[in-house]
Amino acid sequence: MSKLEIINDNNDFIVVNKTAGLITEKSLYENLTIEDQVFQHILKTKRKPYVGVIHRLDRVTSGVLIFAKKKSILSSFNTLFSSRKVHKTYLAIVKNKPSKSSGNLVNFLVKNTLEKKADIVKSKTKQSLNCRLSYKVMDQNDFGYLLEIRPKTGRFHQIRAQLAHIGLPIIGDEKYGSDQSYYPLSVCLHAWKLSYKDVNSEELITFEAPLPDNKFWKFKEVEK
Repeated sequence: MSKLEIINDNNDFIVVNKTAGLITEKSLYENLTIEDQVFQHILKTKRKPYVGVIHRLDRVTSGVLIFAKKKSILSSFNTLFSSRKVHKTYLAIVKNKPSKSSGNLVNFLVKNTLEKKADIVKSKTKQSLNCRLSYKVMDQNDFGYLLEIRPKTGRFHQIRAQLAHIGLPIIGDEKYGSDQSYYPLSVCLHAWKLSYKDVNSEELITFEAPLPDNKFWKFKEVEK
């Protein structure tokens, strides 16, 4: 069982570095989730813990995840997220060399419920959603190219689908065309940073999740 990695823990919320392989939210079909781990952690100091799920990460993705300890804090964060005042930065490793060192991707995405994936379509339809992100190449190692990604929208699997659409499937992401093996129930996608302005002080707050500790993620650029 993976140990809960805590980035920040205070009276209002807890920030953790999510382990790839586990889902975010409590489920009848899962023996262990990140929400379960957070509940057990808070139970050490509170008799009746409250755990509010503010946002989620895919099972295969690691990185910054915040849980509220109070209903009022959950409500405040929900407002921040819905008003797009929370900014996320992801890191991904792709095997193929990007044709450009940086770029903006704009696509139409359709959720493929049958195959549990996202499909990129050529033009707008009734079912499609606009999805946008920017990327830049940060570094390179023996396994591939490290991309810094800033999503402008929060669509289902959008980073995975949009990168695959331009011939850059994320390493380990067989669902989107990767032919390179990685660790079980994981892909090389990491929610690296999450930033927002404090409602009261207007101070910019940023939480950063350490990279997965394995050979794929050894890059000089992020070890500085």
